[in-house]
Amino acid sequence: MKKTNAGLIERKASAVARGVGLLHPHFIEQAQNTTVRDVEGRELIDFAGGIAVLNTGHLHPKVKAAVLEQLDKVSHTCFMVMGYEPYVELCEKVNELAPGDFPKKSALFTTGAEALENAVKIARAYTKRTGVIAFGGGYHGRTMATLALTGKVAPYSAGMGIMPGDVFRAMYPNKLHGVSTADALASIERIFKFDAEPQNIAAILLEPVLGEGGFYVAPKEFMQGLREICDKHGIVLIADEVQTGAGRTGTFFAMEQMGVAADLTTFAKSIAGGFPLSGVVGKAEVMDVVGPGGLGGTYAGGPIACAAALAVLEVFKEENLLERCRTLGEQVTARLQALAKQYPVIAEVRGLGAMIAIELMKDGKPSPELTAALVAKAREKGLILLSCGIYGNVIRILMPLTVPDAQLNQGLDILAESMAELTA
Repeated sequence: MKKTNAGLIERKASAVARGVGLLHPHFIEQAQNTTVRDVEGRELIDFAGGIAVLNTGHLHPKVKAAVLEQLDKVSHTCFMVMGYEPYVELCEKVNELAPGDFPKKSALFTTGAEALENAVKIARAYTKRTGVIAFGGGYHGRTMATLALTGKVAPYSAGMGIMPGDVFRAMYPNKLHGVSTADALASIERIFKFDAEPQNIAAILLEPVLGEGGFYVAPKEFMQGLREICDKHGIVLIADEVQTGAGRTGTFFAMEQMGVAADLTTFAKSIAGGFPLSGVVGKAEVMDVVGPGGLGGTYAGGPIACAAALAVLEVFKEENLLERCRTLGEQVTARLQALAKQYPVIAEVRGLGAMIAIELMKDGKPSPELTAALVAKAREKGLILLSCGIYGNVIRILMPLTVPDAQLNQGLDILAESMAELTA
């Protein structure tokens, strides 16, 4: 029997838990770079990139070759049982790439949420404190501990009750919605005044650019203010670069553009070109506070994923992908800004590097309805987009950095045509 998307959606409904959503009604059978083909043979342009996982595109030849080569050697031992060189080599390279003029060490894990939980563990062990300050709109994962850090209830923790405690919520700067840098920094001081003394706070944790929260970029002065607060009170500053890292913002880590360095940085998503890998990199003295056995995991930093990540780093260097990222950012931003002049419903075009978004508003209010319609209309025309944002009214652009120019322009043309049809 010929497979169909509708048939597979029906099977999913019968076999897969309802909480595992499906944003687009397509089941993909094959993919290459920026093109995906579903089980019915329809090709679509992928501007989602597996939610910022495919900066080097689907199945980059160099990444694929590295994985096949590693597969012929060893697929698993658990690094804590018997080691393998790719883990060590990757940590060496990440230590060199991470911002900060201090000795660094890394530890590898499997998912972004796992990296975030371990970063908090390290901060707690280093400071002997338990409190963490996170930010409204931030997204840090779906596990119990990271749901406490994630600053949005629906859909992530809806119906699940209150998450684990000792997490305090501050305001993220958001000029469009009336939150200044001064407001955001003052919200931290209010936590110190009304909720928890600074000496009870182990870490301040944030994304340099909000991911799921809407692609709002943290101003440099805000980051510098956080660094000052952390230095004053002995608090560990954690940068969640799961989505911004691996070159998405025009530098390998977004914090390179923020004027200060975090004590700990988490990474995942695009680091291994589609293979599950994450990690924490940070000050050696902070990373080393946890004793042997306190960090790790059965599949953490598996040899195949490490081989893929090493290949990703080679691709970035050989294909000048950081420069390509900045060029793409300029091209896409220019097209979207031109679109914004044409359609007042585009309230703002923003981003950093090739991490770009448009926010849609009607009559001064967020419009999740128009956003959903735009995603659907673009899909009808062959373009896969993702929405995001605190109010569900943001379209984010996450095409692979390896996207051919012709396909990039084709995708942007579809976005423009879809907007024209919906606002006619």
